[in-house]
Amino acid sequence: MDFQQMKSIIEGLLFVAGDEGLDKKQLAEILETDAHIVTELIEELQEDLRRGGRGIQITRVAGAYQMTTVPEHAPYFERLAYSPSRSSLSQAALETLSIIAYKQPITRVEIEEIRGVKSERALHTLMAKELIVETGRAEAIGRPILYGTSKPFLEYFGLSSIDDLPESPAFVGDFDLEEETKLLFDKLNGDETDQLTFEDLGRELLDELDTRNAGLSADNGEDLTFLENDGEKPASIREPDDFASSEPNDWDFPEVPELPERPEGLVKGPDVSDKE
Repeated sequence: MDFQQMKSIIEGLLFVAGDEGLDKKQLAEILETDAHIVTELIEELQEDLRRGGRGIQITRVAGAYQMTTVPEHAPYFERLAYSPSRSSLSQAALETLSIIAYKQPITRVEIEEIRGVKSERALHTLMAKELIVETGRAEAIGRPILYGTSKPFLEYFGLSSIDDLPESPAFVGDFDLEEETKLLFDKLNGDETDQLTFEDLGRELLDELDTRNAGLSADNGEDLTFLENDGEKPASIREPDDFASSEPNDWDFPEVPELPERPEGLVKGPDVSDKE
């Protein structure tokens, strides 16, 4: 493998590693080369990026190399983060926030294992909106960053502590992450079904659908919607007598003329009596 190819691989590895970065020992193991060669390659990459006037750079933080944006472009990133068109959270960000809220402290890799897709952009969005914070680093290879919810998260949703969250979704096996997330934030945003679990909400929804479809009360078999219509029963359940007028009618229908009598000997169709 030549140096140019190794430089290209390092660039890609740092991009994938995101905020956690990679130290030169990790890079050397992946590339199966010496650590001092990795150092030389990174220095060349840094120079290439500077000379090319690129919008990204390679920096070293706590012994790990990271791919970051250049500081002079920060004002433009702030405009993006606080753009009115981006004021609401995407579904990806909501799912990520839901997972962090229940599984904190948690690493980016663990979040992605649950979601099944990359979550770096969602994490950046949540960090920019100060809904999550870095709570430390995990005792694992590479010392990945641990994420947790912030004080503004609690204030925004009116929680005194993280213990006030609704019952925790399992986040394992066969579950609908999008639906679980929607139920969670419906409740956090002030849904009237306080103290209900996700299972309770599902049962209530099914009961409501059954009631609407049947249109009948389980108590007496009558449609109760007539109570909201000045006491009048809807036509769908009225009795025949309900339509009878209490006053005699004077409707004048035209007389139907009598049909003339059929002449004798006239029969319909062929006269089968003449057939042999």
